[in-house]
Amino acid sequence: MSDLSIKKISPLAGYVLVEPAENVTQTKSGIYIPGNDSEKPQHGTVIAVGDSIWESGVKEISCPVKVGAKVIYKKWGTNEFKVGDTELMFIKFEDLLAQVK
Repeated sequence: MSDLSIKKISPLAGYVLVEPAENVTQTKSGIYIPGNDSEKPQHGTVIAVGDSIWESGVKEISCPVKVGAKVIYKKWGTNEFKVGDTELMFIKFEDLLAQVK
């Protein structure tokens, strides 16, 4: 899939596509140090949303956030995907924990 770009990705129903925040640490003196990959951030920006899902075919569950929202998500509920050098995550609606305002 050499022609794959982020703009061409549309999550399926029940999922959002999130670009995780950079893992950066700030020292006491205010210097920012790029983090290592051992502890990835659990927050990022929504770049695409999937359609609503239906629970038992009766109750519609729509996406709780919009594109551009800053969100916090579960540590173990994501599916990582890379497009070029950009790491992305597919996250189920139910694995979103909060929206940062």
